[in-house]
Amino acid sequence: RPCDVTGRFLADGAPPTPPPIKSPDDWAPYRNRVEFETAEFLYTCNQMSAGDINILLDLWAATLLKYNDKPPFADHRDLYKTIDATPVGDVKWQSLKVQYTGEKPETNVLPWMDQSHDVWYRDPHEVIQNMLGNPDYATEMDYRPYREYLTDGDERQWQDFMSGDWAWNQAETISEDPDTLGSTFVPVILGSDKTTVSVATGANNYYPLYVSIGNVRNNVRRAHRDAVAIIGFLAMPKTTEEHAKDPKFRKFRRQLFHSSVAKILENLRPGMTTSEVVRFGDGHYRRVIYGLGPYIADYEEQVLLACIVCNWCPRCMSHPDSLDTKSLCRRRDHTEALVEEATYGALWMEYGIVGDLVPFTNDFPRGDIHELIAPDILHQLIKGTFKDHLVKWVGQYLQHVHGTKEAERIQADIDRRIAAVASFAGLRRFPEGRGFKQWTGDDSKALMKVYLPAIEGHVPTDVVRTFRAFLEFCYLVRRNIITESTLGQIQEALDRFHHYRKIFESTGVVFTFSLPRQHSCSHYVLLIRLFGAPNGLCSSITETKHIKAVKEPWRRSSRYKALGQMLVTNQRLDKLAAARIDFKNRGMLNGTCLSATLKALILFNADVTIQGDNEEGEIDNGPTLVQAHVQLAKTPQRKRARTIPELSTELSIPDLYNVLRRFLFEQVYPDDQHPPSEIPLSRCPRFDGNIQVFNSASSTFYAPSDRSGIGGMHREHIRACPIWRNEAPRYDCVFVNTDASVEGMAGMDIARVMCFFSFTFNAVSYPCAVVRWFDKASDGPDQDTGMWIVTPSFDTDHSFSVGIIHIDSIYRAAHLIPVYGAQIISRDIKHHDSYDAFRAFYLNKFADHHAFEVAS
Repeated sequence: RPCDVTGRFLADGAPPTPPPIKSPDDWAPYRNRVEFETAEFLYTCNQMSAGDINILLDLWAATLLKYNDKPPFADHRDLYKTIDATPVGDVKWQSLKVQYTGEKPETNVLPWMDQSHDVWYRDPHEVIQNMLGNPDYATEMDYRPYREYLTDGDERQWQDFMSGDWAWNQAETISEDPDTLGSTFVPVILGSDKTTVSVATGANNYYPLYVSIGNVRNNVRRAHRDAVAIIGFLAMPKTTEEHAKDPKFRKFRRQLFHSSVAKILENLRPGMTTSEVVRFGDGHYRRVIYGLGPYIADYEEQVLLACIVCNWCPRCMSHPDSLDTKSLCRRRDHTEALVEEATYGALWMEYGIVGDLVPFTNDFPRGDIHELIAPDILHQLIKGTFKDHLVKWVGQYLQHVHGTKEAERIQADIDRRIAAVASFAGLRRFPEGRGFKQWTGDDSKALMKVYLPAIEGHVPTDVVRTFRAFLEFCYLVRRNIITESTLGQIQEALDRFHHYRKIFESTGVVFTFSLPRQHSCSHYVLLIRLFGAPNGLCSSITETKHIKAVKEPWRRSSRYKALGQMLVTNQRLDKLAAARIDFKNRGMLNGTCLSATLKALILFNADVTIQGDNEEGEIDNGPTLVQAHVQLAKTPQRKRARTIPELSTELSIPDLYNVLRRFLFEQVYPDDQHPPSEIPLSRCPRFDGNIQVFNSASSTFYAPSDRSGIGGMHREHIRACPIWRNEAPRYDCVFVNTDASVEGMAGMDIARVMCFFSFTFNAVSYPCAVVRWFDKASDGPDQDTGMWIVTPSFDTDHSFSVGIIHIDSIYRAAHLIPVYGAQIISRDIKHHDSYDAFRAFYLNKFADHHAFEVAS
């Protein structure tokens, strides 16, 4: 509830207190827009080295000497000094020294006991206040928990963090205190994960700690718009291999983590029981109460956080020998009671509790680490269950059943099948199959999209159905909005996965399914109810932040005592980002730097004209639109056909002219109920003019679960070109709307685009596509893979069934993967041959999350 600066609540509808007035011409500490954008470009965008900055500025100065002018900065020191003087976004780094304080032997003290360690951190209280006050988030922030229901019926749905039950329950507890009633609850979301910045040596490891807030919506957190900030670099004590397993050293290392995090967060503790007044990005002041929220971490980190024994579950009491047996959830008060009553050995063996560790959450009000363990799609599902378990089990199954030599032959064929998959926008290709040494999260995600059709025919049906069930589970929990019915689908997919995975046990491949990462799947329905859609809490968010906050700053450093340089780099990046927000909020960054300068010159010289900007972005950051929109490329191909007869020859479609005439009949007489094929050609309009041919079109559609702009809009390119990347032709497939009255695949057909072109007839422009049609093999998806099967459509003369469609009927690109069957495919088949070399295809609903929604 909004209040004034003193904390007194305002009447409903009262306007916010006007912010301090700043001049729209005040660029301080920069002299003008050119200077600011130059600094931002060189330091943030280009990440230019100091030496190269000096060279560039020297060349720039040389070109300006004859005009008696100079560049924005004298050298790199001048640039850095100006950035450092930026008054906004300045949360300084500070450090604390930590070392072992336990009992030491009188003689032969182990080296690690005397070592001190530096923990660098920024005040999370200031960082969070900057987030709350960011005007960019004003319309992308929830100020109170809520429960959301579908307009049709009374079905509840979960999306952003504040739609979950955990935030609701916390707010109810806070509201019981009259002094905090009406305060805005601010959940503090934390995340940490060790990262290596030099893969070659493996010796440069860092342990960053990140913070976000639950009020910011998931799309903002996933879009990496500074809604996740680095607040610390934790210490990583090391010792010799001889002493690494010393119980005292292991306890010190674990407790050091908890003590460090508690120290870093200590400035937030007073605000967890007593409200404070904070100015938000919408201009209003509000009382706020902080609270520890979910912690984003992989399983190893969860073990450390929850102070449990490895292979136990951090959320429930299930024994590691039978993790999927239902049991009670862990709770802080229950754990504390056990620690008081049971012996250290009993705690370890019977409850999986490390009795001599205290989690950092115990230092804060309402903090229960067992309740705050967040779901982790990346490590639990993608890297863990899919890559480390299922893909590995397939290899073990093949070897167990067929022997080493035959298994290697089959694995080689699976690799060829993966390599033969056709190109698709946003889909990583595997030219050598899945045989690479260094797996990344992106590798695993990409392999998930194409692996199922590649193994079908080489493994039993139950293995195929195991993968189908698990993939469907993954794609369902990754949805941007999850309803009660979706929760039912998630549970049903999990039940199928548990049923069909038994094939690996019955064939002797595995002897237990009591695996922590697989077991975590059983908690997802509860976690969605508590925290909203899991895609807003995935560790992929913090891993992506590693690049900007750790890896790139390290690469920019001299490598000698790099951490200090990395801290300075992060601070400067934060200042530039905060300055951009400040200038943008004051309306000082409209248009481009050039257009703004030209418009300013108009005020003094009426003869100056603006030629116009040419701005184009691949990521669509525009407003949310429900309808998909397809448009042709901006530039036609001058060396391709200019008339329909020429295009007919180029595409080897002799009947193309007649196909165009029937298309025109449909367009000119849309109310005619007769099928176009039944219309006599004599009634169809003739067209003998020129055409323009294009190699691509772009489709823009709402896909918030995929990589998209802040409004959830995603843009992809659909290719139809005779030569792609100087290698081979590329003709993509598309979803075509054929019956708008029916939802899903029942109202769509699949076609392959052979050409995009446009022409004008009777003063009307027609952007079109020449397509080859596919037929659906049945009225529903395949029972084993869950994917629709399509086959090329042929006319009575056995030629491909060809049509011309308006691009408005195209929904988006479609991806097809051959139905390989049990045969070994030829080594000569390449990815660009895929659509021509096979006669049946799976419609790949796992190509991306939007395709999963459309083609399920």
